[in-house]
Amino acid sequence: MGDARLLKRAEPVSEFDAPQLHALLADMFDTMRSMNGAGLAAPQIGVGLRLVIFGVEKNSRYPDAEEVPMTVLINPVITPLTTEMEEGWEGCLSVPGMRGLVPRHAHIRYQGRDQYGTQIDRSVSGFHARVVQHETDHLDGILYPMRIRDMAKFGFTEQLFPGEDLRDE
Repeated sequence: MGDARLLKRAEPVSEFDAPQLHALLADMFDTMRSMNGAGLAAPQIGVGLRLVIFGVEKNSRYPDAEEVPMTVLINPVITPLTTEMEEGWEGCLSVPGMRGLVPRHAHIRYQGRDQYGTQIDRSVSGFHARVVQHETDHLDGILYPMRIRDMAKFGFTEQLFPGEDLRDE
């Protein structure tokens, strides 16, 4: 947090199935796995492109979360499907050691392309919807603390959740 690259709107990806794109994705997946995260946006590693990855298998960090398929999402478009909002605790690799209660749309449709240029079009809810919204916010220069409504619900992980092994997402 504080890095100017995280506050900029990322540029669209124009070339698919290219060696440099595959290399970037390999680096992003390695980074996400090493941090045991749920997702990662290209701006988080200093690359200003409209590209996110996400996915969660059964994971002790997210015991109540449904599985989310490993996904590469390029040039995403998010459309809320209802006005219903849900609050949930979020953390982020770009805001280490902290958590906040963040409102997100409960049901969304997301569209974009994968690394080969194949169209993606999914309607999702719950944790899946939260992860997609969190990661795509990074593409518009938005960090989750900017969405918190009650700053009393934002703080250091060890203070908010003493004794719990929560890493940043």
